[in-house]
Amino acid sequence: MSAYVIVATKNRAKETYVLLDYLAAQTLPPTRTYLVGSEPKDIEGLDRHPLVLAGLAKVLLARPGLTIQRNAGLDAMVAELPSDAASNPDWFVTFFDDDFRPATDWLYNASLAFSQQPGISGITGAVVADGIKTEFGIKEEDVVRYLDGSKAPEPNWSNTGKTRVLEGLYGCNMAYRGLATVTERFDEHLPMYAWQEDADYSSRARRYGDMLLLPACRGVHIGSSSGRVSGLRFGYSQIANPIFLVRKGTMTWQRAFTLISRNIASNVSKTLLFNRIKDFPGRLRGNLQAFFHLLSGKLDPEHISRM
Repeated sequence: MSAYVIVATKNRAKETYVLLDYLAAQTLPPTRTYLVGSEPKDIEGLDRHPLVLAGLAKVLLARPGLTIQRNAGLDAMVAELPSDAASNPDWFVTFFDDDFRPATDWLYNASLAFSQQPGISGITGAVVADGIKTEFGIKEEDVVRYLDGSKAPEPNWSNTGKTRVLEGLYGCNMAYRGLATVTERFDEHLPMYAWQEDADYSSRARRYGDMLLLPACRGVHIGSSSGRVSGLRFGYSQIANPIFLVRKGTMTWQRAFTLISRNIASNVSKTLLFNRIKDFPGRLRGNLQAFFHLLSGKLDPEHISRM
């Protein structure tokens, strides 16, 4: 089964170069990898990587924004696919964050699942350590220790050891059967960091089959601090994006309420406790601004582009 990989990157050229090393080491090598930056510094030096020099990876530029850059990668991929690709079930597309580090058999195990279980449309793997919850993320030297088992996995909702059906996939490492990626695109009304874009895309891709947590696809999410959106903007997205998706029909009110209430509680408590691991006061201000816009009828995920 053929595997394609799309990586949207922002301010992380060095991290993306390391990810290419991990892709080169896959037991099922990607047929083609698309690296999409938004300005020259995002892709600086990537053209010198052996995968790019061998024609197995392509470097692109698009307008800034996670959803926009991923769509640019999808469009470039579709333009190069064989004419019968839309009806051919023997390929899939994986989206990795630029700071995700997959185990060497990630793509191979995903291909087995897609081949053996025709009823699934999407896969996300077990994140054995997620630096997004920390101040500085996970060091590259620790990634190897997590993946070879010399360092114990960190608690994580995906790190259960059990395969199960999900409502949505985790955007830092998710793969979709080819048919879904030919027809579906990420919603570009979710700009910049595009929080919950993975839930939206998964909801639409579910019409092609189930979403699956596959523990055999292991990896580490470094959680690099470079390229992150500001606290104010992220806080606004924590309110605006779920409500936008509810109105769109790709998220339930129950799920949106859970996300919103959990984030507000976290932002309030960590602001009061002077937790400075991240900009929680900025997030709280963003929450409040989003609620003001909700009451005034101006709530719009794209507002963060003007903040």
